[in-house]
Amino acid sequence: MSDLVTDLVNRYIAVSFSVTKKAESLIKEQIGSDLTSDQHYVLRYINQVGSCTSSELAEQFDVKKSAITAIITRMWEKGLIQRKRDKDDRRVVYLTLTEKGNELFKETEKRIHKLVESLINQFDINEINQFIETFEKLNQVLIETKDHKVEE
Repeated sequence: MSDLVTDLVNRYIAVSFSVTKKAESLIKEQIGSDLTSDQHYVLRYINQVGSCTSSELAEQFDVKKSAITAIITRMWEKGLIQRKRDKDDRRVVYLTLTEKGNELFKETEKRIHKLVESLINQFDINEINQFIETFEKLNQVLIETKDHKVEE
């Protein structure tokens, strides 16, 4: 590897770690003690799709179904989600937000939006668009890399 590539790899790893840790911490402050970050992302996903299964969540978040089951159980115990069995196939359970879950999602989402807005307002619109496009491209490369490795 050339010195330039080594330097770029080291810079990427350092900034990726730092940004991820700091962003997670700031978002956790906005979520508060009512939810874990994972629970918030589950609420967010269910809010977007309306209804889903735990298998769908496990696939979406790239984790084992047992990890999702633990998160779902805690959220159900808090009254944030409800489980509904499929009429035709009792093995299938659909997850939806309860009124309490929907309200908590809206409250935390407002705080997170305010935080992110305060961060991105420190950049001009072209910088923001370029960053998001580059980040989306990185996400796509990561997805394709993971899919490719699964096929090998």
